[in-house]
Amino acid sequence: MPIHPAASVQVPHAAARPAPDNMKGIVLITLGFVCFGATDAMAKLLTTELPPLQVVWMRQLGLFAGVMLMVALRGLHVMRTRHPVIQISRGVLATCSAAFFILAVQHVPLADATAVTFIAPFIVTVIGGVLLKEPVGWRRWAAVAVGFLGMLIVIRPGMGVFHPAIFITIAAATAFAARQILSRMLSGDDTIATTVAYTSITSTLLLTLPIPFVWEMPAQGWIWLVGAAMALCAATGEIFIIRALDVAQAVVVAPMQYSMILWSTLYGFLLFADLPDLWTLVGCAVIVASGLYTLNRERVVAKRERKARQALAAEAAARAEDI
Repeated sequence: MPIHPAASVQVPHAAARPAPDNMKGIVLITLGFVCFGATDAMAKLLTTELPPLQVVWMRQLGLFAGVMLMVALRGLHVMRTRHPVIQISRGVLATCSAAFFILAVQHVPLADATAVTFIAPFIVTVIGGVLLKEPVGWRRWAAVAVGFLGMLIVIRPGMGVFHPAIFITIAAATAFAARQILSRMLSGDDTIATTVAYTSITSTLLLTLPIPFVWEMPAQGWIWLVGAAMALCAATGEIFIIRALDVAQAVVVAPMQYSMILWSTLYGFLLFADLPDLWTLVGCAVIVASGLYTLNRERVVAKRERKARQALAAEAAARAEDI
């Protein structure tokens, strides 16, 4: 794992943040992954007609256009941040994650590439527990491990599914996990609008540099339409992910990335007529079970905490009456 790009930057103290709303975060991050699944499927489709870097650049244009409109309406104060290094680093990681993944899906089936990116929650969980001091119980570790087992069932390494391009998806997953951690570090200090703005501007500037050398004019109108839809889905997913990590603990919402395999399988079938085999279905079932267990554990913990707060409130009220 690379050195954390914000290792020397002060992390906002947890006490300064509002209490996490993990259930809301789980819903938001799931919606984000639905959007990202559609984005990846359309990107894979476009790589059959355009160079991968051009596809990545088009992917970012929707978010960039929205950010420019937001800055025009709200003013440059949107760009004010206490953590410029973290913001720019997050933009770089977002660029790397998207570029690596789209490069990989040229050679790897969408569902397989998505499954390999599931190492990201492991990285998020470790960093979230060690660096951000978020609690990580053995049940959550077990849920992530079971999800990882489901991933192995899907890709079945050593059984003819493996392709060297898988290593590119591992790099994409690492960049994505680091980006999630940076998002959590920014929560409570910078607004979602500021984070989205820095991510979009940084990634667009980086991707524009090679465009003159790889650009190919789309030959058909449907390519433009798919490119626009891809950009819109990417922007929407980005906002959902940022908001989820702003309101919830990273170690709680991270396992929900496993739902991506479901969306990737669905989109792969709709766009490429790629039907999953029995083992892929088994692996997906294991992944879904892991996600459902995580949701149930969150419900149990939330209920326990709610009862504890009620007990403390009752005790405080009783003491006030005694006085």
